Amino acid sequence: MRHLIDIKELSVDEIDELIKVANDIIANKEKYSHKCDGKKLATLFFEPSTRTRLSFEAAMLELGGNVLGFSESSSSSVSKGESVADTIRVVGCYSDIIVMRHPKEGAPLVASEKSTVPIINAGDGGHNHPTQTLTDILTISREKGRLNNLTIGLCGDLKFGRTVHSLATAMSRYSGIKFILISPDELKIPEYIKKNVLEKNNIEYLETKDIEEYLPELDILYMTRVQKERFFNEDDYVRLKDYYILNKAKLEKAKKDLSILHPLPRVNEINTDVDDDPRARYFEQALCGKYIRMALILKLLEIK
Repeated sequence: MRHLIDIKELSVDEIDELIKVANDIIANKEKYSHKCDGKKLATLFFEPSTRTRLSFEAAMLELGGNVLGFSESSSSSVSKGESVADTIRVVGCYSDIIVMRHPKEGAPLVASEKSTVPIINAGDGGHNHPTQTLTDILTISREKGRLNNLTIGLCGDLKFGRTVHSLATAMSRYSGIKFILISPDELKIPEYIKKNVLEKNNIEYLETKDIEEYLPELDILYMTRVQKERFFNEDDYVRLKDYYILNKAKLEKAKKDLSILHPLPRVNEINTDVDDDPRARYFEQALCGKYIRMALILKLLEIK
């Protein structure tokens, strides 16, 4: 039995294989429509979610399986004081695989140590979001036709952004990657990511506050929102929430084949006038999330 808690648990070969399966699903949907007949996916979301939860549910349904679970902790026995370990043991009696999102870092890891079925981490606090990273990698692969020799701009909340942390970790294993880290001082990427991921893998990176200066260099621009739920101080959030706003005028300096990604939801960081630009790929990115999660479910359930 295998879990997915951290993107580092997947080798580059395994990620490439998941991309291959996801692309085959896109091309041959009917071939996969009964792969999970009789299987049940439990979605345990202790924190709000739209795309991740619904894409997992859609993924399992399109594979022929069924879905059960809850979308907020207040509707579960956790509100009565039940531990995560006990919840996982019980839900494992009713399902074949569990997807879990939790506001506390490390909660899915604890769950995996007690579970009798595979656990997928759908986001734990500001730490990790491996399936969003798989979504991002599939999107980049489909957009660029490669996962190497790319200059990637990560912009916005790089301190609390678990999608950013996971993506930097995954892409650092490919050759010719350069990161432009764009954020205010208060939201810089954590030191442990710089030391243990970027510098450890000899990845070139540059930190800046200026998005416009470096926009012409980028192959990928990965925008993120400033996450209100991660702030302890309302004033700090208000001061930083609109620090970066990407609009059509700023994109005049960008490459014609730039791909603009965003894990969503967005607030103000991408103006709606960008949506009709062919370089805006964040809604296609959301669709890729369903297909890569279908591939992942098949892998963890050991269904060929």
